[in-house]
Amino acid sequence: MSIENEKIIFEKLNHLDNELCALRHDFGFVSQKYSEVLHSLNALTELSTEAAERAAASASKASIAAKKSAETARIAANESMILAAEEAAEAAAEAAEAAIEAAAAASAASAATALAAAHQAHEASLKASTNSAEATRQATESAAIAVRMSNQAASYVKQVRDKPKK
Repeated sequence: MSIENEKIIFEKLNHLDNELCALRHDFGFVSQKYSEVLHSLNALTELSTEAAERAAASASKASIAAKKSAETARIAANESMILAAEEAAEAAAEAAEAAIEAAAAASAASAATALAAAHQAHEASLKASTNSAEATRQATESAAIAVRMSNQAASYVKQVRDKPKK
C-alpha cells in the first residue's frame, strides 16, 4: 500500500469520525427535545384532567343551584309571590347556563387530554384521558339536570301567572 493510499484512507476515516461526532451531537439534541416535549405533554395531560374535573364539579354545583332555585320558585309560586318566583326561575336559568358552559369546558379539557394521550401512549395519559371523559360525562349530566330544573322553575312561574285571580 502506498503512502498516498494511506492518506486517502486516513482522510476517509477522519471524515467518518467527524460525521459520527456530528450524529452523536444531533442525537443528543433530539433526545433532549423529545424529553422536553414528553414532559410538556405530561403536564398538559395532568392540567387538562384537572380542568375537566373542576368543570364537572362546577357543573354539579350549578345543577344544585338550579334545583334550589326551582324549589324556591315553586314555594314562591304557591305563596303567590310572582316576582320572587320569576327571580328564582331566572336564577335557575343562569345556573343551567353555567352548567352547560362547565360541561363545554370539561369537554374541551377532555379533548386536550385525549390528544395528549394519542401523542404519547403512556398508561398515565390513557388513564387521565379516561378520567377526563368521565368528568365530561358528569358535567354533561349535571347540565342536563340544571336545564330540567330551570324549565321546572319557569313552569312554576307560568302556573302562577295563568292562575285565575280571585
